[in-house]
Amino acid sequence: MVTLNKIYTRTGDAGATRLANGQQVSKSSLRVETYGAVDETNACVGLARLHTGSDAEFDAMLARVQNELFDLGADLATPPLEDETYTLRMIDSQVERLEREIDAMNAQLPPLTSFILPGGTAAAANLHLARTVSRRAERIAVALTESGERVSPTAMKYLNRLSDFLFVAARHANDQGRAEVFWKSGATR
Repeated sequence: MVTLNKIYTRTGDAGATRLANGQQVSKSSLRVETYGAVDETNACVGLARLHTGSDAEFDAMLARVQNELFDLGADLATPPLEDETYTLRMIDSQVERLEREIDAMNAQLPPLTSFILPGGTAAAANLHLARTVSRRAERIAVALTESGERVSPTAMKYLNRLSDFLFVAARHANDQGRAEVFWKSGATR
């Protein structure tokens, strides 16, 4: 474990930062934007966990996702190299676990009959916020790959599944769908 004496380094004062491999880049680079949005997603999940109440199994699932979001951030902060011996990368089993959890939670929910507005319980509202931020992270990651940068294919899959997971988790947090707020098309016309 690395022990830091000071939280500030002054190395970013001119707008640059270092990736996990030591490469210096602008703080506005798409790669930094991508893992920054993953970090925001993690913070939103943390806010949701403040409201999970007595649902220890659900809270543990969200805690695991938070840890995986740090793995994802580490993956995104390290451009793929030829020698990946010591690089933390997302793995297929993490994506598969998300899929199993999505399916398990979804099986307990009523079918959707309308679009859902972000809201209901505090946990659900924060999970919807996490979902929107994770979708932004995915869009930035796509732009990163379209710019010619390499991104781990498994990281891309995880990002894609993550927003689905967070949507279903928000429905779960809304009292298994009973506290959902439905969109009323044209209601204010």
